[in-house]
Amino acid sequence: MKAEELRALETIDLRAKVAALEEDLFKVRLQQATAQLSDTSKILKARRLFARAKTILHERERADAAAGK
Repeated sequence: MKAEELRALETIDLRAKVAALEEDLFKVRLQQATAQLSDTSKILKARRLFARAKTILHERERADAAAGK
């Protein structure tokens, strides 16, 4: 999922997406720890997507806080 696709989501949907991505990252790390993960690049992809979504969410929260002052 690209950053522009994440930015198109509503804030509530973005929060749900962040929670889902965090769970996916946990599952991928668990698979790696139990030697069930065949493609180790999934960890990097999951981590980057999670970070991208969190960054966009924080940008929105800061913008809302600045507008509310």
